Amino acid sequence: MARKTRDLADRYGEWALVAGASEGIGRAFAAALAESGLDLVLVARRRAPLEALAETLRREHGVKVVVAVADLGAPDVVDVIRRQTGDLSVGLVVYNACYSTIGEFAETDVESKLLTVAVNCAGPVRLLDAYVRPMIARGRGGVIVMSSMAGFQGGAMIATYAASKAFDAVLGESLWAELTPKGIDVLVCVAGATSTPTFEAQTPAARRRRAFPGSPESVVDDALEALPKKRRGPTIVSGRLNKVAHFFFDRVLGRGAASRVFSRSTRSIYGDG
Repeated sequence: MARKTRDLADRYGEWALVAGASEGIGRAFAAALAESGLDLVLVARRRAPLEALAETLRREHGVKVVVAVADLGAPDVVDVIRRQTGDLSVGLVVYNACYSTIGEFAETDVESKLLTVAVNCAGPVRLLDAYVRPMIARGRGGVIVMSSMAGFQGGAMIATYAASKAFDAVLGESLWAELTPKGIDVLVCVAGATSTPTFEAQTPAARRRRAFPGSPESVVDDALEALPKKRRGPTIVSGRLNKVAHFFFDRVLGRGAASRVFSRSTRSIYGDG
């Protein structure tokens, strides 16, 4: 990874911010960016895993790491982060944080659904509004917004989460159109099922293989390799199987059929049957 990303500091600046850095894909982003020599701001709700990760990255890669404990769904999240980081010049922002509750829409509480919207939709809007403006003034920067295969079509038992990932994808694609001419690289990285602690906690062990989970490191490799390539367009799908599935859903099936097929999959993994 270091060979692929060692020019990131030259391209984006000294500091990168990873939102949702305590585990899974976010932790893998932090490790890869530290290996490339970038100093890091690590953001998540839980202090202990952030501090442990920060110490590991400082020791193994000799980078500076600032921990910012914040609720990414809160209205004051930017102020909370800045009180802990000061006026660091952040040149690369990775918004990986997400929240999801699995279950039929009418059987899950409205508070959990609104928390999904707050973390997955309002969170990236607030952070990118704050950190993109200085990038524009500097004439350089980078943004990675993580989306999901669930955002390409409706899916039973994950309605609010799937809708939030569609929001993330369109937000990132819109920023790509606006910011690329201003010298800022923007990428939407679409991941499928990934072997993270959240996936393992939410998915019955006997059914995990049905989702064909990939590794967090492979998602990060794909994203960091694609980010500087302006000709590739705004969005990539990480993983060969996910690319095949997306082609099938997008080019072969209509939206209704795609939603039915995807919903059969989600129910086979998370339903009672």
